[in-house]
Amino acid sequence: MAQPAPHRLRLGRAAIAAVTVSLGACLLPPASAAAADPAGGTRAVGAPSGVTVLSGKWTRPWAITFLPGGKRALVTERFTAAVWLQASDGSKKMVGTVPHTVPPSPSGGKGGLLGIAPSPTWNGTTDQDVFFVHTAASAIRVARMHFNGSSLSDYKVVLGGITRGGDHNGGNIAFGPDGYLYVSVGDALKRNLAQDKNSLNGKILRITKSGAAAPGNPFGNRVYSLGHRNAQGLAWDTRGRLWETEIGENTWDELNLVEPGRNYGWPTCEGSCSKAGMTNPKKVWNPDQGGVPAQIAIKHDVIYVTTLLGQRLWALPINSTGKAVGTAKSYYSGAYGRLRALAKVPGADELWLGTTDRGDNKDRILRIAVK
Repeated sequence: MAQPAPHRLRLGRAAIAAVTVSLGACLLPPASAAAADPAGGTRAVGAPSGVTVLSGKWTRPWAITFLPGGKRALVTERFTAAVWLQASDGSKKMVGTVPHTVPPSPSGGKGGLLGIAPSPTWNGTTDQDVFFVHTAASAIRVARMHFNGSSLSDYKVVLGGITRGGDHNGGNIAFGPDGYLYVSVGDALKRNLAQDKNSLNGKILRITKSGAAAPGNPFGNRVYSLGHRNAQGLAWDTRGRLWETEIGENTWDELNLVEPGRNYGWPTCEGSCSKAGMTNPKKVWNPDQGGVPAQIAIKHDVIYVTTLLGQRLWALPINSTGKAVGTAKSYYSGAYGRLRALAKVPGADELWLGTTDRGDNKDRILRIAVK
């Protein structure tokens, strides 16, 4: 049996070392693009139409999530465990840190402060709940803190004991249209956990704010879907369907349409396969050809995907069936280095995108206009 992804880890470090592109003038992509729709005809891709720098002096921003109103976002920094409040006017301030976060180390592999999700009804007064995923000394935790609009307080673990390996933490977290909390969790380099329905690893979880299994989960526990190697981004389209990005082993990274109770194949399958009971991805990337997807955002039913090794932003239109994507088009290849954090701006044709691994205080958050 193949060993878990030593090839991928070497590529990641080489990619970081190779990033030397400076963030000078904005790179403008083609004004428009069209993509074939597998169901017939064509539809316009939401092509980026401009880039500006929203803010600088970041150190590996991992996640961006907007507060209600769409003018302010919370941003996590992976290594520092810091949480920042980023405003649409470009100003930012640190509002606190997440306690008990153990960042990456030469012996401890990857991790740190990862995803963040404010309560859908957060208002800073009667509802102050904000949720995080972070790595502790020996486990991955889902934690809740209070945020009153200016500072964080009252740390509480709502779901602990998730196995932490040297890598494959997953780490994204988001509230779905149903009001429940979805969490992407990697296999912690213990690949067989992905097929164990009683393990929290190698899964997408669906939980309540208290960390309990959400009502209606397919197996009667916290597991929503299984067979994931290193699940990353989570986002819903206009039909309320969940899409997910996933880092594969050596050959294929994936974009999946996630449905409750489905098995996405790992470790039996990497990419598509014909084994009964497995659900195939809707798109695959080779890591050396623009892959290693990080996060995902959906605007006007166009899926946007940031990539690490690929150092580009992909745009993929969801087709008229809602169950497949058209031809993918990439933007900014190599222009801004490795790209991770990504969020759509509520009420605007805009994305916020974070660079990563450029060095201390050298990353930026970019404002991307989309059509």
